[in-house]
Amino acid sequence: MRVGTMAVDGATTAIVAVSDAQAAIVDGYPDVAALIAGGEDARAAIAAAVARGPRVPVPDVEWLPPVLRPGKVLAIALNNSANPDRIMRGPDRPAGFIKPSSSLIGSGRPIRLKEAYGRVHPEPELAVVIGAGGADIPESDAYAHVFGYTIINDLTSPTMREFDTFHYRAIHPDPAAPDGIAYVDSWVSYPARYKGADTFGPIGPWVVTADEIPDPHALRITCVHDGRLITDDDTGNLRFSVAEVISYMSETMTLEPGDVIAMGTALKKSATGGAVQNVDLTALGGTVEVSIEGIGTLSNPVERR
Repeated sequence: MRVGTMAVDGATTAIVAVSDAQAAIVDGYPDVAALIAGGEDARAAIAAAVARGPRVPVPDVEWLPPVLRPGKVLAIALNNSANPDRIMRGPDRPAGFIKPSSSLIGSGRPIRLKEAYGRVHPEPELAVVIGAGGADIPESDAYAHVFGYTIINDLTSPTMREFDTFHYRAIHPDPAAPDGIAYVDSWVSYPARYKGADTFGPIGPWVVTADEIPDPHALRITCVHDGRLITDDDTGNLRFSVAEVISYMSETMTLEPGDVIAMGTALKKSATGGAVQNVDLTALGGTVEVSIEGIGTLSNPVERR
């Protein structure tokens, strides 16, 4: 089943795919989060929509983020098998950051970039939508907490990252020191702006329910900029699996229904070469398309301001 969220007459509504060409409005449910929360009643509403709900041509859909305001968008850093050779020092377990829900936009909506942002590049990623929340989730039970899968483009500004990076002396305890303090030379970068600016989170258009994706680690993922294939990768190249990420992250933060987990950037270069980090959208503009096998295509034009 494919479900999504669209704008209609100044409001929002959940929709369900009836075919590749048509979707049906799920009456009474404003977004996919409401479908998740609705349980059996929502499933009955979806069945009714498929049977006799108002139809919308898919090309006419004004897409919104499937979950309009997830409690958190948890993004997993450097989670691709291409990364270990580049990591000078780092953990051997998942590490992540929080992307604000205000950064999310639907497919077809413009990515708005200001000159002051400097270089901005796409990051094509598989995203997990949590269905059943929980804390301390065993890895063996992790997939029972997945509602479905979607696509996210984790836009990133290395320029703003450099602006917001500190090289400083961190204070650590040192019982041997006269004042009990040791100063350790450190680098730290804060991702609020360079990962969380407005429109830095294109997502969707569809969420495909977990029953239709038997193996989320066997999906081709591509990224195209203005017709040029720049990334051709496979979700099998993720360093840490969906189950590992859900289990590990739930040890320190409770996962809630509707939460989104961005699983890490597809990095493998296409046969024509190039790299996502070299696609400067601020300078180039154009349109970015991220496609994942079995899920669909997320497409967004760039609007330079």
